[in-house]
Formats: sequence, C-alpha cells, structure tokens
Amino acid sequence: MTDLTPAADLLRTAPVFPQDMPSFEPASAPASPLPLFLEWLEAAVRSGVLAPHAVNLATVGEDGLPDARIVILKDVDASGWSVASSTDSPKGRQLAANPSAALTFFWPGLGRQVRVRGAVRVAGPEENDKDFQRRHPSARALVLAGRQSQVLETPDAVEAAVGRQLAQLEARPELGSETWAVFTVEPAVVEFWQADPERRHTRLRYTRTGDSWRTDRLWP
Repeated sequence: MTDLTPAADLLRTAPVFPQDMPSFEPASAPASPLPLFLEWLEAAVRSGVLAPHAVNLATVGEDGLPDARIVILKDVDASGWSVASSTDSPKGRQLAANPSAALTFFWPGLGRQVRVRGAVRVAGPEENDKDFQRRHPSARALVLAGRQSQVLETPDAVEAAVGRQLAQLEARPELGSETWAVFTVEPAVVEFWQADPERRHTRLRYTRTGDSWRTDRLWP
C-alpha cells in the first residue's frame, strides 16, 4: 500500500462532526424551504456557531470557470436570499453577465449545510441605498474608493484612499454609491443536509414547481 502524504494523513485525522447533532425528520418538514431555513439559522445562532450568516456565493467567471467566495447574508424572505456587493467587483460583473448563482451555508457544529440555487435579481436604487447607508463608515469608504480585487501597489494606498472617502462621508453622511447593489437569489432548488456519524446523511431537496415546491429525499 502506498504511504499517505503528510497532507493526506493530516486530512484523514482532522475532526469532522460532533457525535451529538440535531435530529432532522424530513417527513415533518414544511411545504416550503423558507420556514425550515429560518429554523436552522436560529438553531445555528442559539448554538453559538461563529458567523452563522456567512455564506459561500458561487458564480460563473468571465472565463467560464466557477468562482466562489464567502459573503454575508443580508436578508431572506419569500422572494429569496439576499447578499450585497459592488456591481464593479468581480462577482458583480459576473452576476451581470450571468445572473444566476449558488449559495452554500455550512454550520459544522450542527453537522448541517443548506444549498440554494437560482436566478439572481438586482434590487432597485432605493433598496440598494438603504443597505449601503446601514454599512459601517469604513465599509462605505472602501466601496466608494472602488478598485475591489485590483492589484494593490502598496498597503499605504488603501489607507490613503479610505481616508479620503471617510473625510467625504464626514462632510456628507448621506453620500451614496452608484455601484452598491443588493443581489437576491430567487431559489429554484434548495437542499437541506444533516450529517450523520455513520455517514448516512439525511438530505431533503425542495424543487420549485410553479407556485409550489416538490420535496425529494436524496441518497447520502
């Protein structure tokens, strides 16, 4: 047998899920995914999961390859799951070219993940501005400075650019951003995944069919 590489050996011994995990009975799941998601999100908050609102946002890059990053969930309601970014950021440009995305929430302390896939809708100017104004001044200053994901010449360049924008915000607190946008993933498919210590994971998939949802149990 070939010896494992140090990395493979480390990965095989890494801790996985706790032995004590919540139960999940798909037969008692609601008819639509939103109430179940809110129940799981509340459980993650109550259990002390760090950044329970962090979510992996996957898009398609300009080169046709998948791209992904962790962002923060801004809101969720019957219309979908909402995140926000600048339209001139890589993800903003990718969503403009291909307005569809996938979201993945992962709460390892509970052995749970939720996957959402669907088309993306961009909010109107009023909603975008309200979200922008709720951000911390430093976060707004970074947006106004622009250049997200561009090559950084020197670390001092960030401080200088943010400083200039903070001065503008101090003089004009109502200053908005023409590029800030709220993106809502309108779900076509939502999957709930509950880990099992014996790897017999429980998976329930919701698929939108018109105005209602079909549910299917999936193999682990």
